[in-house]
Amino acid sequence: MSKKHQYEPGKFYWSFLLPKYWGVWIAIILFMLLAILPWAIQHRLAALLANAAFNKLKSRRETTIRNLEVCFPEWSHKQVLEKSKQVFVDQMIGVFETLNAWYSPQWFKNRMTIDGLEHITQAQQQGKGILLLGTHSTLLDAGGYLCGQFLKLDVVYRPQNNPLLDMLIYRGRATIYKAQIDHDNMRGLIRHLKEGDAIWYSPDQDFGLKQGVMAPFFGTPAATVTAHRRLLKMSKAVAIPLYFYRDGDIKDPKYHVLIEPVVDLLPSDDELNDAIRVNKIIENQIRIAPTQYMWFHRRFKTRPEGYEKIY
Repeated sequence: MSKKHQYEPGKFYWSFLLPKYWGVWIAIILFMLLAILPWAIQHRLAALLANAAFNKLKSRRETTIRNLEVCFPEWSHKQVLEKSKQVFVDQMIGVFETLNAWYSPQWFKNRMTIDGLEHITQAQQQGKGILLLGTHSTLLDAGGYLCGQFLKLDVVYRPQNNPLLDMLIYRGRATIYKAQIDHDNMRGLIRHLKEGDAIWYSPDQDFGLKQGVMAPFFGTPAATVTAHRRLLKMSKAVAIPLYFYRDGDIKDPKYHVLIEPVVDLLPSDDELNDAIRVNKIIENQIRIAPTQYMWFHRRFKTRPEGYEKIY
């Protein structure tokens, strides 16, 4: 058993009470207190934290700026800076939204709408498993909570290095998702799909080319994972795009879930073409609310020989 898997997900261990974990306990108590604050205070506090993060986290700031320069060449330098700052604001607001989803879910009452639920219903009536293609949104698990009010879904997750933090996040997500599946557990993913589950899966990050190809993302070649092709082929599941975002005045926000029709002929016999199609789906989702995407990840870090470096 690998080091990161030596703890059973969601299980409490007495060792978590040792002094080395006290900082995490203090932080989670603070987060729980923040979750009960009025929204007016939460979003103002998020703005303050975002400003501090933008100024202090140089690497994340520079990555965000560079990503937006590459993906939105039509934006001026001033626009790129403004949007980059808003990415950090949306990320911090997303932290509060996630805390609300875990500890104060009543906040979202009468603030949610959904379009396209019939696409999932039809697939389920046909006995199909569903791979929900989405993005790494700054809404984090608040987005999962929104979806969970209309359908039951599983989520693919990456275990945290800190086992106490992993337990706390796992338990928080247990109130939202039907099942949480380790991203390395390919057999578990296939089994859940064969059983007809709907699994939220985000193939939008750079994990190199061992299980991917170089495909255009906003017009620039990027390492694009293709593992979902294998999942779909082996499970006979269908792929359905899923997106959620915050809309309206930040003082009184609304939340929307968008579900699109089944992606026809995915997977096909052309791995590259499939990657191009999925990247285009993700691009269209991101364009709805560009700053609600996690642009601080190095989306273009893999640069094989012959490709210009981005960072």
